[in-house]
Amino acid sequence: MHDLTGISRSDRYRALGLSTFSFTVCFAVWTIFSIIGVKIKQDLGLSETEFGVLVATPVLTGSISRIFLGVWTEQYGGRMVFTLQMLATAVACWLLSEVQTYEVFLVAALGVGLAGGSFIVGVAYTSQWFEKERQGTALGIFGVGNVGAAVTNFGAPFLLLAFGWEQTAQIYAVLLALTAVAFFLLAKPDPSEVARKREGRKPVSTGEQLEPLKNLQVWRFATYYFFVFGGFVALASYLPRFYVGAYDLPLATAGMLAAAYSMPGSIFRALGGWMSDKWGARFVMYLTFVVSLACLFVMSYPRTQYIVQGIDGPVEFTFGVSLTAFVILSVLLGFVMSLGKAAVYKHIPVYYPNHVGSVGGLVGMIGGLGGFVLPITFGILNDWFGVWTSSFMLLFVIVLVSTVWMHVAIRLMERRRHPALVEERYLSDVPDMPQPPPADDSPPARSG
Repeated sequence: MHDLTGISRSDRYRALGLSTFSFTVCFAVWTIFSIIGVKIKQDLGLSETEFGVLVATPVLTGSISRIFLGVWTEQYGGRMVFTLQMLATAVACWLLSEVQTYEVFLVAALGVGLAGGSFIVGVAYTSQWFEKERQGTALGIFGVGNVGAAVTNFGAPFLLLAFGWEQTAQIYAVLLALTAVAFFLLAKPDPSEVARKREGRKPVSTGEQLEPLKNLQVWRFATYYFFVFGGFVALASYLPRFYVGAYDLPLATAGMLAAAYSMPGSIFRALGGWMSDKWGARFVMYLTFVVSLACLFVMSYPRTQYIVQGIDGPVEFTFGVSLTAFVILSVLLGFVMSLGKAAVYKHIPVYYPNHVGSVGGLVGMIGGLGGFVLPITFGILNDWFGVWTSSFMLLFVIVLVSTVWMHVAIRLMERRRHPALVEERYLSDVPDMPQPPPADDSPPARSG
């Protein structure tokens, strides 16, 4: 880990502010198809399948790109990679307004998906400016850039009505290009990059950057993120359809209730980072999983009719979750998922300070793939079982597996640190108990 003693407070806040703003713009571009996609479908006369592939392409590539963008950030610095990534995305976004064929649209959508990869570039760049005791808060604030999706949802329709979808794509492209230029001019080089050049070291090879991915622990973190981020993205797109089908609501009302779920997922990520710094990422993950299990258990319960043989004959009654209760549970679920997203990325610079890009890239990629795979799986489950709440049953199983895996891993870690615990069978009878481990998933004794 590089030395942070020479970094001023203004430099830290400059890096955090520029990264957060750039990520917000990138996230707005990444979700542009949610607004202009319908018009493109109409103009090109696309089938439902073709339209689905077109809209899903940016989500998929935005997830996959995180792994190599993370590696490049570690090798060449976030200032350079962030700038080039935004410029390349701006070119692809402008291309949307120029092409006429479906095949080239897919290529442009592939480039627009790079905007989703900006997350790991910003994480790797921002984490370098803060001590590990403050990285959770800093990365939580950076993650608030997810509100870029809300910016698109609220602002792009007005641009669409005023200028058309082609000019809307061009406006987004210009704004992103200007953001890239401003970031390059105003941001300072990565502290690790400055130290590497001063010491005359070569960039770390790709093989060395990917070495930590052999650790099972990294994939455990990725499983957490598959739920807290992938599940969040999936539910944000699925809930409107669920409310319409399960509760027979108008689409406008369903969209507003889905927005009530989505908003906490962006706003309270900073709170999750602060909590991870104060009480430890392990505590926040336990809180996230336990509350999620409780919420999903109730949300999974389908409306059921019972017939009980009573004294005077059959007694019929119906049990189900009311709309009000379901909305409250969904908002609570979105809130704890936002805390969990911050907690997952608090772990990474603590355990892998020299591999934030590669490890964080893999974790982000798996989470993004969750946002791609889960909505498709929700539809399949609805077709197979014909039960609207089957999607929440699946999420309950994913959280249960993650909780058990995390708890078992932590217990094994504690026993490695305190071998005497393995021999003790009646811990409540032992007068001198070993000191409990730190609240956080502290790194192993060896570095990185």
